[in-house]
Amino acid sequence: MKRTAARSVLVGYSVIVGLLLLLPTLIVVPVSFTDRPSLTFPPRGWSTRWYENFFTNPAWYEATVFSLQIAAITTVLATALGTMAALALANGRGRWRAPARAILISPMIVPGVIFAIGIFYVFLRLGLTQTLPGFVLAHTVLAIPFVVVTVSAALQTFDGQLLRAAASLGASPGIAFFRITLPLISRGVLTGALFAFLTSFDEAIVSLFLAGPFTRTLPIQIYRSVTAEIDPTIAAASTVLLGTTTLVLLLFAVLGIKKERQ
Repeated sequence: MKRTAARSVLVGYSVIVGLLLLLPTLIVVPVSFTDRPSLTFPPRGWSTRWYENFFTNPAWYEATVFSLQIAAITTVLATALGTMAALALANGRGRWRAPARAILISPMIVPGVIFAIGIFYVFLRLGLTQTLPGFVLAHTVLAIPFVVVTVSAALQTFDGQLLRAAASLGASPGIAFFRITLPLISRGVLTGALFAFLTSFDEAIVSLFLAGPFTRTLPIQIYRSVTAEIDPTIAAASTVLLGTTTLVLLLFAVLGIKKERQ
């Protein structure tokens, strides 16, 4: 009886905390459907014209496509590099592991503004500001720590005896990785890829330093629209950003459930 009551209190507490975290974010959804030319809550009338403006206005459309391009390439690069780094840390021996791990996860610890200033001065000398490779490199550096952490966590439960057994049966290191290691740590890799995508798609501070008049990501476009004008298209763009993030999370949840059932 006491256990049931404690569980009910825990569930109620979790629901309250979840609502406090989500409700301020969800307010942008009804605001995006207002028929007024300004941000009003609650909306007095309903319209989808701000979504039409979002998808037909070249500034918004190009910023969204640019963000998706950066996030897609960043996800691939960060997942591959972060997975290899986590494997090296797990299999390595020596005193270099601790400082190497600290360096790899340092982008998670260093304040974003300081990191952005450093990236800006380096990339300015290399001519990488306002370019797709520049954005991808900066976002990849920011996303790699998330992959390293998630894959390292998955490797903690990995049994190295399986690789030795595979080697004794004639499997090469490459075959052993793709047929044994990768399937067993796939959940950590997928989680890292998810965080890498969301980190890149939602990143604003570093992008603000690297952006130019014709190369801006969706968060930068939202920021500049807020500072220049109060247009409900901002709410529509925020809703699209929120919907994309939620869709990726749901996709990952479905994949996780399917894997558990297997």
